[in-house]
Parts: sequence; C-alpha cells; structure tokens
Amino acid sequence: MGFTFKKDWWKFLGIALVMYSIIAGFLVRVPVLEVIGESIRNLFYHVVMWFAMMIMFVIGLVSSIRYLSAFDMKYDRLASQSVNIGLFFGVLGIVTGMEWANFTWGTPWTNDPQLNGAAVTILAYFAYLVLRSSMDEDHKRARISAVYNIFAFVLLIVFIGILPRIATSSLHPAAGGNASTMATLDNSLRMVFYPAIVGWILIGCWLIQIRQRLADIRNRILESGNQ
Repeated sequence: MGFTFKKDWWKFLGIALVMYSIIAGFLVRVPVLEVIGESIRNLFYHVVMWFAMMIMFVIGLVSSIRYLSAFDMKYDRLASQSVNIGLFFGVLGIVTGMEWANFTWGTPWTNDPQLNGAAVTILAYFAYLVLRSSMDEDHKRARISAVYNIFAFVLLIVFIGILPRIATSSLHPAAGGNASTMATLDNSLRMVFYPAIVGWILIGCWLIQIRQRLADIRNRILESGNQ
C-alpha cells in the first residue's frame, strides 16, 4: 500500500517538522548564555528525545492497561513496540546528553540525580524486553509484561519526574531548586523546540506502526510454516 496524503498526512507532517528542526537547529539565532554557549542548540535534540521517549512509554502504559482490561493481544503488541521505540529515543537522549555534559561539565557523566534516574529508568525498560523474551506462552507473557510495564512507568515518574526535583542539588534545570528551562526559553528557541517535539513524536508513532506491521508479517509466516 502506497502513501496517500489524506490517510498519511501526519507522517508527512512529522518528516517536515523533523527536517525543519534539524536544519533550523543549526541556523536559528540562539541567546548568548554563560558556560553552555552555542551548545544550547542541543536542546533541540537531547531534550526533544526525552519528550518523545515519554510519549512512547505513555502509549505503552495505556496499551498495557487496556490489555489487562480486555486481554486482547493487539494491545500487548502495541505496548511492546511502544517500549522498543521509547528505548530508542531514550538511548539517543542519553548519548546526546552525555555529549552535552562533556562540553558543559567537562565529563560525560556526573553523580547527578537526573542522570542516575535516567539510567535506572532505561535499565528498567530493558529488563521489560528481557522479561518478554524469557517466556514462550503468548498470554502469560502478555499478562506479566503488562504488569511489569506499569511498574516500569511508575519507576520512570519517580526517578525522572520526582526525585531530581526534590534533590538538594542538581546540575539540571528544573531540578534541585534550579529555574525551569521551559519557563525561560527564548522565542527563537521555542520556534524550533516545539515543532521538534511534535515532529519526533509523530515519527515515533510511525515507527511503532512499521514495527507492528513487521511483527504481523513474521507471525503470519510462522503460522503458515506450522500448518
């Protein structure tokens, strides 16, 4: 099936916004800030990855809850693929964050609550994939994975959303009593930052759709081979 603008407009929009944010991220005027200087441009890449990751994990959470209420395997598949794409964005977020930290703080990793919380969260979601691969029976795997996925999301809220903000000190904005970056964004930054968030979220949803279709094809091939 080919692309049709009427049905796939959001995919075209996602591509356009991501291309715009990547190009404009290097060209737009940015405010002159102490310490971080021009590296503030990483806001369009590093922070955006975390926003996209969060949305993918929210989709996974909702899908797991819907599976536990209806026991429909399509929700289990959606939850699994959402976590996979969420981890993809999470790893990109850590890599771009380490590069930013190395420039700003002189080291790619510090004993910072936000960094440690992100690492724990990513490991918790990788454990979700290991858990799924350890079981063969479909519905048993779906039930246990759904419960664990809910638990992993709670960990995400605690380690990324709560603990860094109540920590006594943190190098990250909006944590440890620091001012929120979102509240002080320059207008030139907003013009790239917000479209980048929307664009990458749309691309993430598209990747979930692609992975679901590939999984369906593999299942059909296995079913036909067993007949």
